[in-house]
Formats: sequence, C-alpha cells, structure tokens
Amino acid sequence: MANWKSISAHLLTATMTLAMVALLFGGRLGAQRQPAVNQIPGFRRLEVPVTPKPARPGDYQLPAVPSLTIPPELLKNADADEQINIRVYQGVNRSVVNITTASEATGIFGDETSSGTGSGFVIDTQGHILTNYHVVEDAESVQVTLYDGTTHEARVIGADASNDVAIVKIQAKAADLYPVALGDSSGLLVGQKILALGNPFGLERTLTTGIISSLDRSLQAKNGRMIKGIIQTDAAINPGNSGGPLLNTRGQVIGMNTAIMSQVGQSAGISFAVPINAIARIIKPLIEHGRVIRADLGITRVFTTNEGLVVLGLVEDGPAERAGIHPIQVKVVRYGGALVRKLDPESADILVAIDGKPVHNVDELLTEVESHAPGQVAKVTVLRGGRTVEIRVTLGQS
Repeated sequence: MANWKSISAHLLTATMTLAMVALLFGGRLGAQRQPAVNQIPGFRRLEVPVTPKPARPGDYQLPAVPSLTIPPELLKNADADEQINIRVYQGVNRSVVNITTASEATGIFGDETSSGTGSGFVIDTQGHILTNYHVVEDAESVQVTLYDGTTHEARVIGADASNDVAIVKIQAKAADLYPVALGDSSGLLVGQKILALGNPFGLERTLTTGIISSLDRSLQAKNGRMIKGIIQTDAAINPGNSGGPLLNTRGQVIGMNTAIMSQVGQSAGISFAVPINAIARIIKPLIEHGRVIRADLGITRVFTTNEGLVVLGLVEDGPAERAGIHPIQVKVVRYGGALVRKLDPESADILVAIDGKPVHNVDELLTEVESHAPGQVAKVTVLRGGRTVEIRVTLGQS
C-alpha cells in the first residue's frame, strides 16, 4: 500500500509539473513544432492569417493567402511606414504578372503588327489571372510573364467591357502561382493608405504608394457604360499599370488599377481603380460562361426626353413586349391626296422609373435593371396618355 501511495504521489507531482509547463510554455512549444511554410530563405508567414470575408451569393471564393513578412531584425533601420511598404511588397509582388499582347491590322504599308503591355494578378492556382478588358481587347495573342521570368501563352476566357474586367488563363505549375488575397472595398475611407503594384512602361512589379483621394467616382468604360463606385487615388499610375492590384496595408486587394487622368498620358496624381467587390461578383460567371449574364428588360431603343425615356423598340416576344409595354407606333395620315406614314409619339410609353427609382438616361436604366437577377420581377413605371402606369415585367437575360 505504501508503494502504491508513493507511486500515486509521484504521478500527481508529474502531472502537475507537465500542466504548469504546458501553461507557461505551451505557446512556444507549439510554435517550435510548426513546419516551415515557405521556401524563400529568411521569410515566414504572418502569425495572424488573413481572414476571408463572408461569402456573398455569386462571389468567386478566393483562398485566404497570408502575406509574407521579413524577420524583424532585418527591418530595424526602417520606420513603421516603410515596414508596411516592405512587408506588403514582399507578400504580393510574386502575384503580379506582366501581360503582353499583339494584334495585326492592315495599314497603308500592308499588314502591321501592334503590341501592348499591361499588368494582371493571379487569383488561384489553376492559372486564372485578372486584368483590365482594355489590356486584352482585340488581342490576337496574349503572353503572361510570371515573377520568375517565365513566359506563358494565355487565352482570354472571359471579358466584361462594362466593368473593364477580363480573365486570362495560363498553363503553369501550381507551385509557380501565388494567388492574391481579396479585401473588402465597401468600408474604404478617404485618406486611407493604399499601395499599387504593376508594370509601368514594362518595368515589372513596381510599387507606388499613396492615399485614397475620393470614393464613388464614375468612369466611362470602353463600351460607353459608366462604371460606378470607382476609387480615386494619388498613387503614381502610368501606362502598363492597367490591370494591376490596388492594395491595403494588409496586402489585400481592394481594387484594380484601370485609368489615369492626365493631359500628357502619364501620372498626374489622379488615378482610378475598379473596386474589388464589383469584380468579385463577376469572376465566377466570367470563368464559367465567358461573360456576365445580366437581367434584360427587352427594350432595344429609347429616346431621352425631359419627361423620361421614350420607348422606340422592343425585342420581339421579349419581356417588355409580353408585359404590355408600348413602343412607338407608325400611323398613316393623309396629306392632300397622298397617304404618309409617320411616327406617332403619343403612342409610345415613356419609361420613368424601375422599382420606384427614377431613371433619366440609358445608363441609369441598365443599372437598375441589372441590379436584378434574370427571372426576377421588376416594377416598371411609365407615362401613358398623360397618366402613370405601373407594369410588372419578368426579366429575361442577356
């Protein structure tokens, strides 16, 4: 019995000792057991990983990729702001690619080849890369150069001129692809520090910094549509930066650099970026369908007046026609002894609102319609014969 009591006492003492060790040093022991997470000498993952934002319907879910950081002893001579710049660059620069395009056209001296350059960034390990639509528009060949200098043939698999966004795909080893981490552009503030990465004038993976100068700007896309919610910054953006990522201080992408305002075609301290939330909503349809499937009202032509949008044409058997919206009609009138056909403005409905929101031009009309999904019902308000009529339209798709 004495031996058993002695053994029990020893076991109790050992258990309490182990518990104290675990309590005092458990964190450090756990850290010692962690395997290496990166093969670049002198670099390690951030201790606090990037937390992915909640999924939204239709969003393309990118992996949460922690940024890299440099050991503190290597940053002892850098101030706090410089440390942010260095850490973000080291974490994201391998995600940025250089895009070169070529196209042929017939000139006065015969066939001529034109080339262009831009930027892009890797969004997954399957080889999908985001860039601007205007970077690859009309390109007959697209080449992507990765951070390690290797060049890959690419093909455009999806494009949306209305948001100036395109996706190209390359065949590359997953180990050679470093996806970005997406941030959230809905909570941005004027004055917030931002960083831009890209290839101005072909100078690969160049970092510039600045602040958010304004929010909710509008920018006209190549197809004439207005891109809304644009981020304005003072970061130095030049030709070749288009399609590169705009980053917050955590190294998360909050936008895509797309344009500058300049009299000379170079940086003048005013640059614009498409917000990442607008891009994230369309990545999935671009990859799966090659285009963005949008709701469609079935109206082909309108004429803008002070009262509203006069309906000039409808898609045959389209949503608007089936719902009973009236386009302008042709009437026959007699002038002297001749019968003349002429348009009858009084016969056309004048579209004034969608779901109670006034629409004054084509862009506002499309914006309100495309805020719905195909198959949803929109309440269209029209003026007909001097009175207001509300018509429920089951939207199609385009």
